Amino acid sequence: MRQQRRRYKALALLIFFFFLILALYGAYSVFHNGNRWFASLRNPRVRTQKANVVAGDVLDRNGLVLASTDAEGTRVYQDSAEDRSSVVHILGDPQGQIANAVETFQSGYLYGFQASLLERIQDLMGNRERKGDQVQLTIDARLHTEIVRAFGRYEKTRNHNGAAVVLNYRTGELLAEVSLPSFDPDAMTEELTEDPGKPFWNRATQSLYPPGSTFKIVTAASALGNLKGADQETFLCTGELGIGEHVIHDFGLARHGEMTLSQAFMASCNQIYAQLALRLGDTQLRKTAENFGWNENFLFRDLVVENSRYPVRAGRSNYEVAASGFGQSAIVATPMHMCLVSAAVANGGTMMEPVVVRRVTGPDGRLRKGLESRTYRQAIRLTEAETLAQYMKDTVTMGTATACRISGAVTGGKTGTADSNVNGVPVSYGWFTGYMEGDVPIAVCVLVEDLDDGDSGGNTAAVIAADIFRYALKYPERLTEGGK
Repeated sequence: MRQQRRRYKALALLIFFFFLILALYGAYSVFHNGNRWFASLRNPRVRTQKANVVAGDVLDRNGLVLASTDAEGTRVYQDSAEDRSSVVHILGDPQGQIANAVETFQSGYLYGFQASLLERIQDLMGNRERKGDQVQLTIDARLHTEIVRAFGRYEKTRNHNGAAVVLNYRTGELLAEVSLPSFDPDAMTEELTEDPGKPFWNRATQSLYPPGSTFKIVTAASALGNLKGADQETFLCTGELGIGEHVIHDFGLARHGEMTLSQAFMASCNQIYAQLALRLGDTQLRKTAENFGWNENFLFRDLVVENSRYPVRAGRSNYEVAASGFGQSAIVATPMHMCLVSAAVANGGTMMEPVVVRRVTGPDGRLRKGLESRTYRQAIRLTEAETLAQYMKDTVTMGTATACRISGAVTGGKTGTADSNVNGVPVSYGWFTGYMEGDVPIAVCVLVEDLDDGDSGGNTAAVIAADIFRYALKYPERLTEGGK
């Protein structure tokens, strides 16, 4: 009998721990995925609430109203079609075609779900129409419009699809997130859903591209952290590097000769970074990439970002590992993630979580939520970040990124030109990722799709990045604390 009681107690204890694990997992899932589940268009509770609550306004960081609700209950956006289109991928549209945009992802605030019981009773007793909260974002809508104009300003980027992301690397505030092609949320048509350019797709957060030479930031970080004396070593670029049946060349078939690690970074030498990848080995290079967020399940509070991937398959060939050193092989990343990489370097190795919500106020004007900056991860050590930051500054002054050198500001960056194929057709992508020091601490990433033959990230994406830096230099008050 005593032995049987012990068994019952053990079984009861086992059941208790089972339910405890389920409860903890449930709490974890709600904390990390609650917004994703709540914002789903299939959520019947949200659909019911939308029919009974006047949606709150959405403002940019400078107080510009991006979305409001008129007397008929219709969602109203900015007057200018150009302005409406430039922010649509971060803000959203009336039909909810943009996945995980503010209009859906922040519906808990916009449709009054966060109102207290007392507020609901007061609305009921006062026979008042229920209203949602006002949500102020961290973005600068005017910067969005300027970025779209920049894409159309230059012959090499005009009519090209792409994306741009701008972050405050100290606070994580998202200042701009542009995806092209775009569309006017006030002019939704059947043709838009069939457009092969996929205008509803957010290229900044959803599209995965080979990062090309922008990944050399990660390879350089791995070399600095794991190959003793790598920053003092001299490497040799002979013009071609044979690995098995493959030959690695540089852009324009360049032959760089002897170079240091920093010089190879400035010149964006594929052969030297392929050699570094082979010396590091696939496991070590992948580990450094994972420190920067590759193979991470991104669970940000305000954003849904597609997970970047570094291959985990064992036994990859020497050529696959070598190509990984300059961001090819099977490595892919989003423009948002590549902006976070530069932001981490500029911020001493600390990657901040990207945030979109600056302030939430109730219908009565009371503050419901303020800006909450959080450290996301420590990507690299401070000393390595400082060395990389100098490499990036030298690349702007003397290397492949001179197109984004501007007067009056210190900028750093890395260009990239990546090769891939879409439906069997070869395609090239132009990249720039970098940062600006000073009172406006911003990180920038620009991606230009389907480059013309002979073009590169240096003469496409870096040019647009320069315009973003100039805007920040000219209008610092619009991008810093307080806004205007």
